[in-house]
Amino acid sequence: MSPSPDSPGLADRFVLASASPARLATLRAAGADPRVVVSGVDESGVEAAGPAALALELARLKAVAVAALPEQADAVVLGCDSVLELDGEIHGKPADAAEATARWRRMRGRTGVLHTGHWLVDNRAGADAGAAAATTVHFADVTDAEIAAYVATGEPLHVAGAFTVDGLGGAFVTRIEGDHHNVVGVSLPLLRRLLADLGLSWTDVWRTPARD
Repeated sequence: MSPSPDSPGLADRFVLASASPARLATLRAAGADPRVVVSGVDESGVEAAGPAALALELARLKAVAVAALPEQADAVVLGCDSVLELDGEIHGKPADAAEATARWRRMRGRTGVLHTGHWLVDNRAGADAGAAAATTVHFADVTDAEIAAYVATGEPLHVAGAFTVDGLGGAFVTRIEGDHHNVVGVSLPLLRRLLADLGLSWTDVWRTPARD
């Protein structure tokens, strides 16, 4: 069924099922301005076969939970979640400062892979699509004093892998291989592709003056 002429366009129906300020800022810088609805999904007991599968499942759970809310009946909901793979182990947000410190002592001077799952639910069409993106991250050989100072800011406690590239942690990342935005938390090229898979256009997500 085609939407009525008075029904909201894609830009107005776009919802981000994530509390991440970095994801929202990335989407806004790229022209979108989604409504934010936090899913409240308990991530602690979620399991999957590998880091990419785990990131994708967490993203799916978030998107599905928000899409199921009655007030989101016509929404297109994006769920995202990121995990860091280091030495074959999966790392999300550190539980406390001690864990963040220990994590950075392992990471420094080494390379990890940041996996971000993306899941879209189009309630109007009753369709969904998802995929995960991976970016290789090379970490600087930071000193104990730098680690202590960074952890003391609190930033590493709120992000997957205990680091950022768009904040205070950016100086501690020497190089990345792959999509920079994926490390921030949402891969724009992948999101464009997933929207296309659902028959939607990335440019229709843009909130231009004509839509305001």
